[in-house]
Amino acid sequence: MSSTVRATFTRMEDSTREDWQGIMGDAIKMAKALPDRVIDHLQLLDGDFGGFPVDRYTHSLQSATLALKDGRDDEYVVCALLHDIGDTLGSYNHPDIAAAILKPFVSEANLWMVQHHGIFQGYNFFHHIGLDRNMRDQFQGHEHYDRTLEFVDLYDNRAFDPKAETLPMTEFEPILRRVMAAPRQSVYKKAVENA
Repeated sequence: MSSTVRATFTRMEDSTREDWQGIMGDAIKMAKALPDRVIDHLQLLDGDFGGFPVDRYTHSLQSATLALKDGRDDEYVVCALLHDIGDTLGSYNHPDIAAAILKPFVSEANLWMVQHHGIFQGYNFFHHIGLDRNMRDQFQGHEHYDRTLEFVDLYDNRAFDPKAETLPMTEFEPILRRVMAAPRQSVYKKAVENA
């Protein structure tokens, strides 16, 4: 994926415009392959049950299936698909990992929903593990509170059924590619557009 020509600087402060033309060319190629890497990483959840009735991959696909069948837009479906992608690397903060991946591509409302879904889902089980199930109450009055409550109720909480309809990843791949085709917000957005 990377070019054969490489910069020769040993400190970024010594880099040149020519160095960065080559680096940006490689960065654009890498960015275009992001959906492939995201799919590969999501598939790491396949077979990872963690004691749940379905593995985390199936849970992700079921969440996205429910959102798609409910007529949600592409961005929302991708949020449902990727909301737990951080489980493999962020055992104690998986919503933050998912939010970091989605941040350049989704609205502020969807980003907040993904980033906070874990606390909202906690209402359904925190009391079983010695935590305050009402932890979500700290966000009452927030403009995205109801959206996150709805996401958990309709798409996250209901996606643990071994018998439920679960569309395959091939159904969601084109949607993911559309959403991740170009960043909506990023410090690098202008540089990417100019490359």
